Amino acid sequence: MTVRWGFIGAGYVASRAMAPAVHSARGATLQAVASRDPQRSAELEPVTVHARYEDLIDDPSVDAVYISLTNAQHRQWVIAALEAGKHVLCEKPLAMNAAEVREMQDAAARNDRLLVEAVWTRWQPRMQRMAEIVRNGNLGDLQSIDTAFTFRGDLTGNYRSLPEFGGGALLDVGCYQVHLWLMILGSDTRVSVTNVDRFVGATGVDLTTEVRTMLDDRTTAHAVCSFDLEPEQKIALTGSRAVMRTGEGEAFTFWKQPGTLHVGDVVEQFPPDDAFMSMVESVSATILGEASTIFPTADSLRVAEILDLVAQNPA
Repeated sequence: MTVRWGFIGAGYVASRAMAPAVHSARGATLQAVASRDPQRSAELEPVTVHARYEDLIDDPSVDAVYISLTNAQHRQWVIAALEAGKHVLCEKPLAMNAAEVREMQDAAARNDRLLVEAVWTRWQPRMQRMAEIVRNGNLGDLQSIDTAFTFRGDLTGNYRSLPEFGGGALLDVGCYQVHLWLMILGSDTRVSVTNVDRFVGATGVDLTTEVRTMLDDRTTAHAVCSFDLEPEQKIALTGSRAVMRTGEGEAFTFWKQPGTLHVGDVVEQFPPDDAFMSMVESVSATILGEASTIFPTADSLRVAEILDLVAQNPA
């Protein structure tokens, strides 16, 4: 059996990562694509190109919809697809805020459909190994989590620079770091914000947000999210017995490359993997009723609540 996927949006991630992943994945086929550019849609090599998003979600040959639009468009099209009886995999962040996530969850429950946030890093074997090491107590008591996801780029004309489209560094790259917290410590992790430093650019979005929090009253977490700082990707976890960190520059957008994980004095090696394909296979298998592992939408709601808490905290 195969899940027939329809894509709404044919941008960079859809064309570079997700379309190849669906074409390569077990139990999946790319049935249809709809975007603003029919030629770009056709380049993803679906069975059908639709002119309108509505046509795709009404297509009876589509079982599941992957949505890769601006953050501000997620709510509308996620709910429309769910109401049309489609399962949904939506790009991160799932929504602009926690209230929108709750609306999406209600629509998924009402229509008995699967809703998954496409946080592909959660399918990385190395990320899963990090969570396993913490759960097994190999680091001892977890004392701190220190992460960064920063880069510089020309955002002129890019939705990430516009508040009305859900722009800003916190939503764009902060969600990866908060998902890591929950992956490591669990969905019910308690979070209290101790400090936020924020730099807002001329268009009104945060170009940099640096946040310090306390997790479960015992672990400090420091996260840096930025479109305006020198490129850095870092994950470091300090425990009472050992420190664990990713290899230099190998933290979040680690994809189809060999990588390393330093655990105390031990270096673990990881071969190249395609976490996008693993995500597609897992979601497809779940839709088909097969044994598979996906993270719950409760995590997506909790991440949105935490991002709301940070965003509302005065700098």
